[in-house]
Amino acid sequence: MKLNFFKKYLFVEAVGLLMLFGYLVDFASIPEKQGPRYAKDPLMSEVDFEPIFNGKDLEGWEYDPVYWSVKDGAIVGEITPETILKSNTFIIWKGGEVGDFELKLDYWISEVGNSGVQYRSDRFTEVPFALRGYQADIDAANRYTGQNYEERKRTTLAYRGQKTDITSQPDGMTVREYVERNAWKGLHVTEELGDREELGNLIKKGEWNSIHLVIKGNVMKHYVNGTLMSEVHDDDEKNRMLSGLLGMQVHVGPPMMVKFKDIQLKKL
Repeated sequence: MKLNFFKKYLFVEAVGLLMLFGYLVDFASIPEKQGPRYAKDPLMSEVDFEPIFNGKDLEGWEYDPVYWSVKDGAIVGEITPETILKSNTFIIWKGGEVGDFELKLDYWISEVGNSGVQYRSDRFTEVPFALRGYQADIDAANRYTGQNYEERKRTTLAYRGQKTDITSQPDGMTVREYVERNAWKGLHVTEELGDREELGNLIKKGEWNSIHLVIKGNVMKHYVNGTLMSEVHDDDEKNRMLSGLLGMQVHVGPPMMVKFKDIQLKKL
């Protein structure tokens, strides 16, 4: 009786091992071009990201020392009652222009304040330490955090919760003439990504949050805390930028503070 039981046990174990072996063979035989799609998910892959802030000082960055410093392993942008700004100021990465890339960082912002992560930008030479171009918006009230705002150009390209296509202004019109209520008239919503307020509730006030930008070709995706907040398809060949500078912003306004840490870049 015991012998029969032992034979049955060995048989079951052998069948299980054969099934596992067959599964592994099938999985390994998947062509590389059809490989596991999750490995290509920008939120899953950590390969090839490199830090662009050393956590100790601002080597490799261009900035106004009145407003930017390093404290407790983070880049700090701060306005005090004695240093009220007249124009937005930026800390600019000196590593050159980037085109297709992913950028990850964590940020913290005080109860009052406005900031953003600038990319594919050029210099606005009329003001020191100023950039002009795409921005992943950040604000303390979470009214705008996650949206795509183009600094000193076409203004809002996608509000939080929107996937948009962007088209050019008509011939004969300037960029400023095609802006209305701080939004680009060529903004066309193609899909709702979620309720704007509900998405905003995923952003933690007074705490550290994460931003992940996935920028490729004319498509720009802004994630906050792992959730897609806005997606822009920029078909405006007159005004779009396919490469440019990276930086972070301190916006004009009352005294405030913003912090950035764990800044990592992956060029695509």
